[in-house]
Amino acid sequence: MTHPSSPGRATAGRTTAPSAADRAYRHLKRAILEQIHPGGSLVTEGEIAEATGVSRTPVREALLRLEAEGLVKLYPKRGALIRPVSAREVTDVIEARRLVELHAAERVWPRRRELRDHLAARLAEMRAAHAAGDLTALMEADRAFHATVVDAAGNEILAELYQRLRDRQLRMGEASFRLSPGWAETALAEHADQLAALDSDDPRRWLAAVAAHIDKAAHVLRALR
Repeated sequence: MTHPSSPGRATAGRTTAPSAADRAYRHLKRAILEQIHPGGSLVTEGEIAEATGVSRTPVREALLRLEAEGLVKLYPKRGALIRPVSAREVTDVIEARRLVELHAAERVWPRRRELRDHLAARLAEMRAAHAAGDLTALMEADRAFHATVVDAAGNEILAELYQRLRDRQLRMGEASFRLSPGWAETALAEHADQLAALDSDDPRRWLAAVAAHIDKAAHVLRALR
């Protein structure tokens, strides 16, 4: 999974430090996704610059990136409004996610043997995180499980779109799944069902398992709204 706070690239044996604009971008994006800055709140360039130790110019660059991703709306000389989540956005994101994931699931079926090994590793990470009581690690492993399927479909544009969809879903309340009793156990069981479907040699079972999991996530999201 690509996380907003992932480290800089390694180049020639060294880790390249993120630019000032990247630091501001990652800082604010994390704060938005984790709802430290909830929808409807206003943040100023000065606040972000002070929190990240950079000047206002890279902060403006970061805000422009976040506006392009639909996370903020810029108001000159005032700051950035964190876009609130509407019921329509929840519906739209789930619909888009369903289209991308089911398309990817269909594309990867011929390579299901190789895919299964990778998904089994992600599921093992989910189980280990759950056993340790680490919800953040569990959610990251869950996201990596799904991204593995989408990435394996081989369409880089869809893979990038999918990451943005998951970012927006996280902001909608994925972090609030902690408020949904039994979510972790249900997620583990449904991911195990997907692995079993890959072993079944029945593509309809595989697609149905993927669709059922997305639909369950949609139900939980709407219930938490």
